[in-house]
Amino acid sequence: MDPAFLALSRLRRRKFDASIQVADDALAQNPYDLALWWTKCRALTNKNWIDDTEVDEEGIADLLLDDNAVQKEARPGTSFNRPGTRTGTASSMGLRPMTSNGRPVSGFARPGSARPMTGSLEAAFQGNRPGTSRPVTSSGRFVRLGTASMKSEPGGAFVDLEKMDFRKYIQRPPLARVLSDYIIYVDHNLRKSHELCDLASRSNSRNSWFWEARLGKTCFHLGLMREAQEHFSRSLKNQNMVTTVLELVKVFHKLDQPNSALTVYEDAIESGMFDGDVALMLGKARVKDALGQTDAAEAEYKKVLAADASSVEAISCMAAHQFYSDQPEVALRYYRRLLQMGVTSAECWVNVGLCCFYASQYDMTLNCINRALELADDTNNADIWFNISHIAVGIGDMGLAYQALKVAVSIDNNHAEAFNNLAVLELKKNNSEQARANYLQAQKLAPHNFEAFFNLGLLCFKLGEFEESFKNCEKSLQLYPDHSDSKELMTLLQKRLAQL
Repeated sequence: MDPAFLALSRLRRRKFDASIQVADDALAQNPYDLALWWTKCRALTNKNWIDDTEVDEEGIADLLLDDNAVQKEARPGTSFNRPGTRTGTASSMGLRPMTSNGRPVSGFARPGSARPMTGSLEAAFQGNRPGTSRPVTSSGRFVRLGTASMKSEPGGAFVDLEKMDFRKYIQRPPLARVLSDYIIYVDHNLRKSHELCDLASRSNSRNSWFWEARLGKTCFHLGLMREAQEHFSRSLKNQNMVTTVLELVKVFHKLDQPNSALTVYEDAIESGMFDGDVALMLGKARVKDALGQTDAAEAEYKKVLAADASSVEAISCMAAHQFYSDQPEVALRYYRRLLQMGVTSAECWVNVGLCCFYASQYDMTLNCINRALELADDTNNADIWFNISHIAVGIGDMGLAYQALKVAVSIDNNHAEAFNNLAVLELKKNNSEQARANYLQAQKLAPHNFEAFFNLGLLCFKLGEFEESFKNCEKSLQLYPDHSDSKELMTLLQKRLAQL
């Protein structure tokens, strides 16, 4: 059988290793066979392909080396980095909890949701378990992936980029296209990729959507955001593509411009070329969810489910929205749907247990919590015990609640909410000093959470420390201006301070 046909057949059947082996054997006899060279290059690229249309995680390197200036006081609804400046459609902090990054709980962990929102060095270094986690560095990830992929190839790298004359390759567009993808996804040499894509784009008078999209991709990974935006926009003018839209949105995410990202999504959806495309509708819902516009995000998630009824992310986010809207029965239907689809994670089972508890289905609650504990690991064990403490408080067993919170903070000593609730239980035991220490620890771990500040302010007020109470109450109102209890405490403090 012709080796070129056999290698191409195995490539189409996604048997990449077998295709590479056939191409290697044939190229050993004839190194100048371009068809086999193209097949092997394509097989290596597909083998190492990574779906990079998702928003990337941002780690310490991105924070330290980011030269993009962000306005300190962003206008409401115009920034991912200012969770406190949102419009009136935003979710209430008193009704829906915030993540450790200051965003509303969305119901689904997605790339970019763990982005440090404070922009501080401490937040970037701090992991879930200090001492056991390393800060994420996106550019370093590309270097390590490139080294590993080249090492795995027998005899070293497939092509020597330093000795290549790209001007010869751009005269043969099929070879140039497959080579550009190989450089990006296998060799990870972004500067050489930029050189090749720029030469090819210039030879096509900047009218090739493919080369403009690849130029935008390399500029994005090199940190040239404005250049990436320009290339992606030019690519979309030449040819509308869903992947190009998603990559342009990534640029606006990096530049902290959610409204521009929404405009790109809306233009692509309204163009009529991508009717019913789930990726675009889901991306639009994500942006609104990140801005805290939960009602608008819910409407978008409903559109996603109308187009794709098996979207795990949309079902999860709808379930979370219904739960925090005081409709646990409706949320339970969504979570049961996830279980029927085979999503049997610890988080799903504990959510089912909480929905059963608040829907007064107590016989099912303990079974679901036990199943969650069986599936739990170090990343979610603390949250499960924290939820067990809520169930214990609901049934009036303060001893179980206290022990559950102790277990939670022993597993994860950065669990701010557990420290806050532990302080409340310490107060019930008249341990005011231990409660104060726990409140201070909660404030240190979650400076975005108003509850610890209000609770400590109330404790100080009862102990007669009006000045300290005033500082904490003022901070609570800065974080959550609509909190009625903080307003009432501030009124009492102002009266007391006026009498002194």
